[in-house]
Amino acid sequence: MLSDLNILIVEDEALVAMDLSMIVEEMGAAVAGKCSTVEEAMTLIDKGIDAAILDVELDDDLVFPVADRLIKAGTSVVFHTGRCGPETIKARYGDDIPVLVKPTYDHMIVTALQAVKRRKLH
Repeated sequence: MLSDLNILIVEDEALVAMDLSMIVEEMGAAVAGKCSTVEEAMTLIDKGIDAAILDVELDDDLVFPVADRLIKAGTSVVFHTGRCGPETIKARYGDDIPVLVKPTYDHMIVTALQAVKRRKLH
């Protein structure tokens, strides 16, 4: 379903990051990296990433610098947030960016990534 995608996961909660990794790997995607900070994520951005799942609030930092750089590079992002409202993200990035509000179900993540994959193909 998600074969041929290299996905970066930026999430500061270890169990959530592990769960996201298992979900995308079960669907055939590769995890290009798991990061818990903006600084870590910035070091992996240029490593052949097709898409990223981004938690918005990482400890006391926001993931927006990572999202900005990924989007500028043409990499698709899916926001996965528990505290930042979708309206804040939509105001910054527009309505085309998928925003998943935690807690999410596996199928929601897969559906968002499939939509990202379809957009990359067109």
